[in-house]
Amino acid sequence: MALSVERMNEIMDRHFAYEAADDLDGVLTTLADDVEHDIVGAPTGPTIGPDAARRFYEQLFADLAAGEIRTVRRLHGENFLVDESQWRGAAAGHPFGMDGRGRPLEFRLLHVVEFSDDGRIRRENVWLDFPAIMRQLADT
Repeated sequence: MALSVERMNEIMDRHFAYEAADDLDGVLTTLADDVEHDIVGAPTGPTIGPDAARRFYEQLFADLAAGEIRTVRRLHGENFLVDESQWRGAAAGHPFGMDGRGRPLEFRLLHVVEFSDDGRIRRENVWLDFPAIMRQLADT
């Protein structure tokens, strides 16, 4: 059964709200038991299951702080959405292997998300604007 556009938006908004609050358990409730979590360019490549996603989010929450995400646009299909967003916050730790030193950081990101019939995220594919991140965190 296909999820409605409204239901997909609600799930994604809740997922983003949990991320913004550094609520690891909340984020994991939005993921299917066999979730494929793919941060494009990550050294691990795509990972499978909530335990692997947990490790990613633990590091992410240590590296990025005071984050807020603003959705620019969404495109929807049968049980999937594409979300273009802008993230803004601080590079508290070592995001993506770069020394953050608490500096402000802002970048675009693109999520391609597939949902299971029960309304959890079955596949999360995330594309980050790494050149923008590198420009802002490069030692000058």
